Amino acid sequence: MKPDTIVLLILTSVLWGVTPIIEKIGLTKTDALTGVTIRSAAVTVGLFLYLAFSGKIKHIFHTDIKTVFIFSATGLIAGLLAMLTYFFALKKGAVSQIVPLAATYPLVTALLSILILGEQITPLRLMGTTLIIIGVWFVRG
Repeated sequence: MKPDTIVLLILTSVLWGVTPIIEKIGLTKTDALTGVTIRSAAVTVGLFLYLAFSGKIKHIFHTDIKTVFIFSATGLIAGLLAMLTYFFALKKGAVSQIVPLAATYPLVTALLSILILGEQITPLRLMGTTLIIIGVWFVRG
């Protein structure tokens, strides 16, 4: 892996690691729906500003309808429904438990990629999946 990719992954991990702490603090003064709405609005404004300043806003208008539908659906699934269930859980539970358990989504992805996309089960993937399950067992209590 290239050094710049490693730096990006470390930065991603730090950003994703800090965010739940800030969200938990924010949820002390509002409900989950309001939190997700404010978060989503900020992301939308940020993205449109980035697209405008980078000169890429025209790409939105040249995207085929199937691609628009796919990303709209995933936005509703992950950006709305999953964020709502995550914020409800985050408001009620300990961040140190909620985040690791929510981060088991690669297990769901791995299973669905085998069932839907026909990807192969390899020894390393099986080992990784097993480690996810073991990790859930350790964090659950």
